[in-house]
Amino acid sequence: MVHDQTSTKKLRRVLLAVAAVMLVVTGGLILLSMPYWGAEDDPALQIASEPETEAPEIPTEDPTEPTLPPPPPNPYGDLDFQYDGRFLKLIEGESIAGIDVSSWQYDIDWEAVADAGAEFAIIRIGYRGSESGKINADKYAQANLEGAAAAGLDIGVYFFSQALTREEAEEEAYYVLDIIKDHDITMPVVFDWERVRDEKSRSQNMDRRTLTDCAKTFLETVEMAGYNAMVYFNAHQSRNLYYLAELKQYDFWLASYTDRMDFPYKVDMWQYTDTGKIPGIETDCDFNVYFPSYG
Repeated sequence: MVHDQTSTKKLRRVLLAVAAVMLVVTGGLILLSMPYWGAEDDPALQIASEPETEAPEIPTEDPTEPTLPPPPPNPYGDLDFQYDGRFLKLIEGESIAGIDVSSWQYDIDWEAVADAGAEFAIIRIGYRGSESGKINADKYAQANLEGAAAAGLDIGVYFFSQALTREEAEEEAYYVLDIIKDHDITMPVVFDWERVRDEKSRSQNMDRRTLTDCAKTFLETVEMAGYNAMVYFNAHQSRNLYYLAELKQYDFWLASYTDRMDFPYKVDMWQYTDTGKIPGIETDCDFNVYFPSYG
């Protein structure tokens, strides 16, 4: 009788263990079969990391517009900036320090950000879905616009574009203009197009001619509305995805994650890190230095 009870207990343990394993496996299969919406909701999750290992050479000619001179040369070099506390700034000449943010910084204590030395914020207003092509609001945009203004920061905005045509770029510009019309925007309104690392992304086959035309349409629309228009790019994009000679009338925002300026052309703002730490924001954020008044 004791032997039978022991055997029964052992059998129950085995059955329970098998059931537990089946439950884990079934749960895993269910999770794997569920659609993942986050990547499509916000292409910033899958931004392609484009090479920036070498400084771009100044091209001698532009194959599309050979009669256009290149943008003005950069008057600053690798010894013209140094850290002033938390932020990188010009050693000589005027510059201001700031950050750019989106919903990926979540809730922000803007008073703490201002107290920590930030003088401006570039706030994401929205983005176009990398697969669907639909325009989406940044869910923290209004809170960030209001909070940054209340803290006394200068404010600019950007739109994360996935436009494939001039018409889509114009749609994005008007979307931004409608959102910001009731806010005091003293910094640039920025066209930020970045390739998304996903085989389903609609931006995979973007070419230099088309993207330059999209940027021009967005920037022209913004400028006609009375705002300072700016285009964002890194060194790779400047060589391969834009004809900068055609955009030189607008402000340039360079992304180059180093503390040494080595870009050949005049830029107005420099995003020099994407791992900045500042009180008031729990996540990493981008740090920038703005110096538009030279040249």
